[in-house]
Amino acid sequence: MNVELITKRDLQEFKSDLLNEIKRIIQPSQASTKKWLKSVEVRKLLGISPGTLQNLRINGTLRFTKVGSIMYYKLEDINKILEGEGK
Repeated sequence: MNVELITKRDLQEFKSDLLNEIKRIIQPSQASTKKWLKSVEVRKLLGISPGTLQNLRINGTLRFTKVGSIMYYKLEDINKILEGEGK
């Protein structure tokens, strides 16, 4: 029967590796981040209804671009609203 001992240093290395991996997963690279979001995505991020999103558009709080019948919103503008910097 083989017995393997785990030292305190082994646990510290494991902890460090695990934390680094979690950080990598949680913080995706900027290249993979979307620059424009559709209405459904914006509503999910802000936790609002379609009517509230419409009100944000109407009163100018949230700028948008319409392509065909789809409205797109800049992620930068959404982040400003989340940080409380909206109009």
